[in-house]
Amino acid sequence: MVSAVADADPSLLDWDTVVEQLGSDPDRGLSVQEAARRLREVGPNEIATVPPVPRWRKFVEQFRDPLVYLLFAAIGISLIVWAVDGAPGWPMDASVIAAIIVVNAGLGYVQQAHAEHAVEALARMSAATATVVRDGVQQRVPTRELVPGDLLVLVEGDTVAADARLLSAATLQVSEARLTGESEPVMKDARTLAAPAALGDRLDMVFNGSAVNQGAGRAVVTATAMATQMGQIVVLLRSVHEERTPLQREIARLGRMLGIAVLSIAVVVIATILLMSGVHTINNVVTALLLGVSLAVAAVPEGLPAIMSVVLALGVRRMSTQNAIVKKLSSVETLGSATVVCSDKTGTLTTGEMTIGRIATPVGEVTVTGAGYHPAGRIERDGVALPEGSDLWRQSALVLGGGCLANDAALQEQDGEWAVQGDPTDAAFLVAEMKIGTGHRRTERFRRMGEIPFTSERKLMSSLESDAHRDGRVTVVTKGAAEVVLSRCTHVHVSHRIEPLDAVQRTQIIADVERLSGDAFRTLAVAYRLLETSTLPEINESLEREMVYCGMVGIIDPPRPEAADAIARARRAGIRVMMITGDHPRTAARIARDLGMTEEVSAVSGLELASLDEEQFRETVRHRSVYARVTPADKQRIVHALHADHQIVAMTGDGVNDAPALKSADIGIAMGRSGTEVAKEASTMILADDNFATIVKAIREGRGIFANIRKFLRYLLSSNIGEVLTVFFGVVLAGVIGLTDVDGTIALPLLATQILWINLLTDSGPALAMGVDPEADDIMSRPPRSTSERIIDGRMWGGFVLTGVVMAVATLLTLDLYLPGGLIAGEESLDNARTAGFTVLVLAQLFNALCARSETGTAFHRFLGNRWLWVAIGVSALLQLAVVHLPFLQRAFSTEALSPIQWLVCLVMASTVLWASEIRKLILRSLDTRKARRPMSNCPADQCRKSLRGPDIRSLIAE
Repeated sequence: MVSAVADADPSLLDWDTVVEQLGSDPDRGLSVQEAARRLREVGPNEIATVPPVPRWRKFVEQFRDPLVYLLFAAIGISLIVWAVDGAPGWPMDASVIAAIIVVNAGLGYVQQAHAEHAVEALARMSAATATVVRDGVQQRVPTRELVPGDLLVLVEGDTVAADARLLSAATLQVSEARLTGESEPVMKDARTLAAPAALGDRLDMVFNGSAVNQGAGRAVVTATAMATQMGQIVVLLRSVHEERTPLQREIARLGRMLGIAVLSIAVVVIATILLMSGVHTINNVVTALLLGVSLAVAAVPEGLPAIMSVVLALGVRRMSTQNAIVKKLSSVETLGSATVVCSDKTGTLTTGEMTIGRIATPVGEVTVTGAGYHPAGRIERDGVALPEGSDLWRQSALVLGGGCLANDAALQEQDGEWAVQGDPTDAAFLVAEMKIGTGHRRTERFRRMGEIPFTSERKLMSSLESDAHRDGRVTVVTKGAAEVVLSRCTHVHVSHRIEPLDAVQRTQIIADVERLSGDAFRTLAVAYRLLETSTLPEINESLEREMVYCGMVGIIDPPRPEAADAIARARRAGIRVMMITGDHPRTAARIARDLGMTEEVSAVSGLELASLDEEQFRETVRHRSVYARVTPADKQRIVHALHADHQIVAMTGDGVNDAPALKSADIGIAMGRSGTEVAKEASTMILADDNFATIVKAIREGRGIFANIRKFLRYLLSSNIGEVLTVFFGVVLAGVIGLTDVDGTIALPLLATQILWINLLTDSGPALAMGVDPEADDIMSRPPRSTSERIIDGRMWGGFVLTGVVMAVATLLTLDLYLPGGLIAGEESLDNARTAGFTVLVLAQLFNALCARSETGTAFHRFLGNRWLWVAIGVSALLQLAVVHLPFLQRAFSTEALSPIQWLVCLVMASTVLWASEIRKLILRSLDTRKARRPMSNCPADQCRKSLRGPDIRSLIAE
């Protein structure tokens, strides 16, 4: 029986049919024995949890990186060479590389210490106990003991503990915002639905995890644990495979390329040395192997993983000061690459607080300014504030005052924050009245004597008030759905008069309802009836007749004031913004238009999406930007469709229903204030201020971080290529530049210790400083980078090779300048010449740090803009000075002191890197300018997009 109901949609079955199929009783519920039996059969009403990942495994995961594998290989080779050489002293090379690996892993582990616990968070949302009827007795039982067929009793303040079909509902309002995205509490109704409906429109159902705001009801449990809507969300979460970020994929690709290159370099250099210099002793072999390994280590930027982690961590810290909390380092760059931002509506683009925006009366219509529960605003017409005491002002005050009398909400302020207790719609009236300051007049004049409560069938509520201005005569004040209230009215209040309500006025009021509804406002009308008695009459619905119509209000969850500007900035940056919400399609479309997100007149509903095949679905997602009444599966499907179009997707959300899509997106962004724990745990970033504008700031930060990553990659790889080419051509051209002895033995241009020193000196400080380089001013005026665009493209590789060649030529010419023989006859010793070449290579890499800040922009733009880079350059230069002139370092690195003239020569030779780079950049800027001037008509979309990246000369100079 239980499975029969599970297979069918209970919302489409009469409640007595559901009760019968579940083998329950609408009055007595299940027996205690039957409930126990079912509990054994179906299991506890709990969200199944996943065993936590051990901490040691999380730490080990930090080592799963191609670059790390490469460094492990370098450690192994270094240890082998150290052992073959007789294991002298401590294996310093292997120790340094191992320390770098461990530090990097530690950084990654600390940043990801708050691992995802989305399933546990879902379980925590469930109520601890629930009220059920068993054997005809109402009792509280642990939530985990609920079973299908249990008779659930719901009262105000309860959290619904399972999915259930309503049997009865008395003014039952349930908040489902966290499950469906619906901004308003839903008025439940036990009547059977006529047709299939989206989750938010199943009025005869209540769902696990939702909250009872008002009223009472009874329902029979139809699903528990993983069979509930919340359980299905958990299943979706678990089905999501966490993809590597674009940055991780690029670094992995770079690691593979470097691995192949390093192996080739080591083999070629060792073979070249052994073949050209001959193998005379085991020491010759060890020296060749040690140099080969040193070159391999030099070719690998072993500091890259650590520098990458530090730069991303610094970016995370900067973003946290702007209320964007990133849980995963690599997500920072991903956000900067985002091409689409899919946003929830309620609480994200809107305030999540119901607000009266319009008042339509027989005297005229006004606008109420201000959004949310903060009572700041005014009544105005055509942008001009209404003077207090005018007819239209008084009529508007009458409508608001009536709505506040027929009202059970309360508004409170704590530390400058306004919060509502009770129905949010009732609170909207209180806030609007506070804006015009007439609340004290109402409370002084009226005293409540009784009320006729709201029901879903009646769609209105009334309060009976004693009017002190009329000798205590009783006034019935009614508020409810406009068409229902209008049907109870026979007169209309116009300014100071009460007139009969004629057909013309009725037609006008109906037109007002349709117009406000078309603008996505929820309409509520206010009316009153003055009784002839001062004593309390019998309270029943017969009092709600022959009423005087006052006017109506239009209520909406308004857009956040800053959201429109944030969306505009995102669009200027080439980022598409989409709205995906569980709210009403008309409301979604209206908010989207108000925010400038789209010009679409309607939203695509979840039911429409369900009717589309895969190709139609993708085409719809490609062209439509507003979606409403969608399910969690719809959101996830939309993300997958965007991925199929090679988009990098950022998804925002705050509710349980958003969690699967947050997990599926390239980067999930949860709301910090209004977001559920589930959404926060499923996300990779949290907005501490729930502000959509913070996303745009985070995107800007992400783009800046990616630009800086390219800067230090440009610096590291071009410098390392320079080291490799120096040694390689130094060996190959040894006879030409004077590096051979009389017996033909080749003297190495650089020693292994010197290469490792260069790597240690230049691959740390300057590279790290470039990771915090100030971003270009126009970074948000460029389109997002294409998913096909490599972190290192062909142009960058060309720059690497050119810079490496210039470094090698400058270093080898300096060696030749001071060595006897060669192209230029010198008179210095080998150690002195090698020290000069060694120094040129160090200084050339420091000049390269200035050049690498931009691919095409001159190094002299914002020349002093990065003080940390100049500190790093200064420290590196001082350390090189120490290596050359301090005796104990001279012995360690086989150096000799250089004269001032030699230092000047070294500086001039090293500066050739700067001048060669400037000439190359000038040529590239010229080529980009020509490309920008070409006609762009009839060009393929991808080519046009690439062309658009070149024309802005400011970006070329400021990059």
